[in-house]
Amino acid sequence: MAERGWSDYRLAKESNLSHSTITNIFNRNNAPTLPTLESVCSALGVTMSQFFTEGDEPVVLSSEQKIILDRFNTLSPTQRKVIIELPGNMNKGT
Repeated sequence: MAERGWSDYRLAKESNLSHSTITNIFNRNNAPTLPTLESVCSALGVTMSQFFTEGDEPVVLSSEQKIILDRFNTLSPTQRKVIIELPGNMNKGT
């Protein structure tokens, strides 16, 4: 909004959301629903990925990183925990 010089009222109009919905997100720290966030991103002309990316450049994954994420998504919660802890455990041995 700041980059565009938009007020919360303008964002509400552009995203077809109520002004109270937008002000609740900012003033009450209410987390928006996925459809609300999609509407906000659409109004701002950004993807959800761009919305969550810090800086100007989107995050680009290498083919190896994509493979790891694809495989990670097939794991059970217990297996995921082991994988998440693995790099920290590897550093303990050095």
